Amino acid sequence: MKILTRICRISKVVSSSSTKYSLYSTLGVVSEIPSEQTNNSSNMVLKRIDNILKSQEDKRLYRGLVLSNQMKVLLVSDPSTDKSAAAMDVNVGYMSDPKHVLGLAHFCEHMLFLGTQKYPNENDYNKFLSEHGGSSNAATYPDHTNYFFDVVPEHLASALDRFAQFFIAPLFTESATDKELNAVNSEHDKNIQSDLWRMDQLDKHMADPNHPYHTFGTGNRYTLETLPKSEGINVREELLKFHNTWYSANLMCLAVLGKESLDELEAMVVNLFHNVENRDAPIPIWEDAPFKEEHFETCTYIHPVKDVRNFNIIFPCKDLSHLYKAAPCNYISHLMGHEGPGSILSALKARGWSSSLVAGLRPSPRGFGFFTVAVDLTEEGMDHTDEIVKLIFQYINMLKDQGPLKRIHDENRDIGDMTFRFKDKESPRSYISALVHMLQDYPMEDVLSCSYLVTEWKPEIIKEVWNNFIPAKIRMAIVAKKFDKELDCVEPWYGTKYKTEKISKKKLDEWANAGLCEELKLPERNEFIPSNFKLYPLDDSSENPMIIRDTALTRVWFKQDDVYKLPKANLMFDFVSPLAYLDPLNCNLTHMLVQLFRDALNEYAYAAELAGLKYELINTKYGLILAIGGYNDKQHIFLEKVIERLTAFKVDPKRFEIYKENYVRNLKNFNAEQPYQHAVYYLAVLLTEHSWTKQELLTATEQLTIEKLEAFIPQVLSKMHIECLIHGNANKAKALELASIVEDRLRNSLKMCPLLPRQLLLNRELKLEKGCYYLYEVQNDIHKPSCIELYYQCGLQATEINVKLELFAKIMQEPCFNVLRTKQQLGYIVFSGIRRSNGVQGLRIIVQSEKHPAYLDEKIEEFLLSMKLYLNEMEEDEFMRHREALAAQRLEKPKQLASQTNLYWSEITAQQYHFDRTEVEVSYLRTLTKQDIIDFYREFLEDNAKLRKKLSVQVVSMAEGGAGQIAEKEYETDVNNTKKPSIIQDITIFKSCHEMHPLVQPYISITRKGNKCKL
Repeated sequence: MKILTRICRISKVVSSSSTKYSLYSTLGVVSEIPSEQTNNSSNMVLKRIDNILKSQEDKRLYRGLVLSNQMKVLLVSDPSTDKSAAAMDVNVGYMSDPKHVLGLAHFCEHMLFLGTQKYPNENDYNKFLSEHGGSSNAATYPDHTNYFFDVVPEHLASALDRFAQFFIAPLFTESATDKELNAVNSEHDKNIQSDLWRMDQLDKHMADPNHPYHTFGTGNRYTLETLPKSEGINVREELLKFHNTWYSANLMCLAVLGKESLDELEAMVVNLFHNVENRDAPIPIWEDAPFKEEHFETCTYIHPVKDVRNFNIIFPCKDLSHLYKAAPCNYISHLMGHEGPGSILSALKARGWSSSLVAGLRPSPRGFGFFTVAVDLTEEGMDHTDEIVKLIFQYINMLKDQGPLKRIHDENRDIGDMTFRFKDKESPRSYISALVHMLQDYPMEDVLSCSYLVTEWKPEIIKEVWNNFIPAKIRMAIVAKKFDKELDCVEPWYGTKYKTEKISKKKLDEWANAGLCEELKLPERNEFIPSNFKLYPLDDSSENPMIIRDTALTRVWFKQDDVYKLPKANLMFDFVSPLAYLDPLNCNLTHMLVQLFRDALNEYAYAAELAGLKYELINTKYGLILAIGGYNDKQHIFLEKVIERLTAFKVDPKRFEIYKENYVRNLKNFNAEQPYQHAVYYLAVLLTEHSWTKQELLTATEQLTIEKLEAFIPQVLSKMHIECLIHGNANKAKALELASIVEDRLRNSLKMCPLLPRQLLLNRELKLEKGCYYLYEVQNDIHKPSCIELYYQCGLQATEINVKLELFAKIMQEPCFNVLRTKQQLGYIVFSGIRRSNGVQGLRIIVQSEKHPAYLDEKIEEFLLSMKLYLNEMEEDEFMRHREALAAQRLEKPKQLASQTNLYWSEITAQQYHFDRTEVEVSYLRTLTKQDIIDFYREFLEDNAKLRKKLSVQVVSMAEGGAGQIAEKEYETDVNNTKKPSIIQDITIFKSCHEMHPLVQPYISITRKGNKCKL
């Protein structure tokens, strides 16, 4: 994990940056124009803010509003958008819950989706969005709640009308309140065995009991039903009271993106949202810190669910969000979280104590903050936590000794400036939902730039922050399985075992007098910061990637960017080797190669990443994939270094042992993953032609030695085929040059042996027989919820079946959620959609629930049966809405270069090469009738259909209170299966009894890659 950017409240890029005004001078200065001075202005608008500071590459138009009810609004006009979006941020969260109904803010968030006075049907909002290519979600935080949706542009006004009612007149009906309580409780049950949730709740539990931070934000059945009932409290009345108190227009910020002009968007928004009542609610702010003197100088020992070893050092910090133009904490986190030579992490890795470190401000509620240094621990590192703290204080002493340096600030400023200038365009929903919260904390003119640009240099504030990083204000937490029996405290909501002790004066004195460490140094100047941002003249007019080199060893695809027009490129390399997944041992060896190489390259690659040049190396069933993306200026230098080091890679014995132990733990930790993840995993194991199970891989780690890895590396690198894609700011000559860097280095360093075409074939998918119904059951003894995944295989991918399956899944999605989740309340996680793998596809439905999977199977089948009537009774205009909504979703253009690269790359690696898939399939989609979908349902999904092929994967909880602990007769009374499944007892025998689907043949005429000519 990398510095503060992963955990910082404002999501700063690198260490943020200061603007060079020459880049933005054409945008003018922010002006605030009273509404009475504007043409056709309404008395419902108090203020307009135009000329909001934006990047010169940003073609969208922006306007800020303050409505007469004090609601702040950001309007974004993008005539080219193929999706509109809106988000509302309410400046209140679960820290404002009444003490007698914990979880009320979160419950309120759930309930707002379930009917309003104007639209009383519980699923009206979601049904409307589903029929018009949209989606929605919401999240409750300690100090704010965020609601957001997207929709096809033509229906933004109607979607906004439904959305506005959340904040004007929700119903909170008794029936919905009773039912949705199950969803909240199920959501909590899902999180009980999650270490992330457990650690976060434990931190709150250990705070001052009188501080609002000491709370339980999710809520469950006890806090929202049992306890209130025992005290005579009506939860529905509490919901109404909470909404009437806090859902006040002066605490709300709205952001809307549409294709309409700013004036049209303003009229639309003002007309709807001026009706939200302003109750002049005070903005909740907590200036008193939740941890007092007695909480400092402590170390807490914690027992996790997974076998992890983490060490957290926490210092209190003021809320400095108002100093965003100086970003003092970002300067510190940039240095303390650095991963290059001379860094804390570099010193820890040299000692064999850690492999990752994150440093920076943790997301915190308004009024206070936490600065955290989080370190993962090796087995040896567990015995040296005191020395790790000393090393951190030595680094802090070095920072204090040298003082804040303008050169470091300026370098980060320039990187941030560059990032803002060439920022990728985001998808409307994610963009708007992120922006809207910025409106709460920052001036309207800076909401686009506050995460990137730092225009002020305030070394005195930096000193003020790090002067608080002293032993007297430290809190420490060590998380490890080794702590168990000696832990005498239990956190009440998640059951986490822990113990807190005071740190001895001797240790505190030693840290206070830690002095300096010679190996700790500040980073050198970043050589990877690009200086050339010129775009190559367009010399490729092809619409899709084209092959520009094809040899026995290498095939090169190239597509020059003519859409995004940024000085960036993406380089993708697929190193295919049959050795990589030959057996479980080779799979493990390939994994170790990747992990150890990334570890060894980290110090060099970290500077490149800070400068916007990122890389990734992963292992797959077919070999290795190397991806390099970002600014193209110095990509060739970085690529050459990566390949040079890969071909000459030597294994560090100490790092090998650390990463082997880590790999073994991760394989074992799979048992603690969510039940739905197990269901998805086992379905893939059952259906994929060639897959090694977690247990097989774990057993093979006993043979995993450094000697075998050293022998394996030259073997796997010398017998492979390279397929690459160069996409972005490059021309053909540059693309060939980049490909040659890789090919030449491999050929010169290793005796390359090309592969035969049949060695480059992909895995196939198991072919289920007509009319089958298989059941595979596994048990899980960690999580209380159980899970089922039902899969109905529909066959090989082809235009006709692809589109029919997609349209049926689209029509089914909302009623599936409405019936199984909202009405029947089977569980928090209810998912329906398409599974595509190895060229084969089918419909899948996943439900994670406290109910037994056998019961869930029956309920899902009942729902699927009801779809027959649903389809037959569907009005023609509703069918057309679904069809056009799917067309709009499919035609939505990728917003970023990387997204388009991934689409190209998926076609290349799947060896289908259907680059025009969207246009072809949407064209066919628009010919489909309702009868076509009814026929599809009858053919593949209806009970007793000839082509019905059903596979049920059931994960049964054997944990305390889980469905597996309930006697079978207790759940069978509600189950009336008309057809008994064939039980899969052995995966290998099951797979051996089935044939495989053929591979999907290439969509274009193309010669098979491989042994074309002599090297």
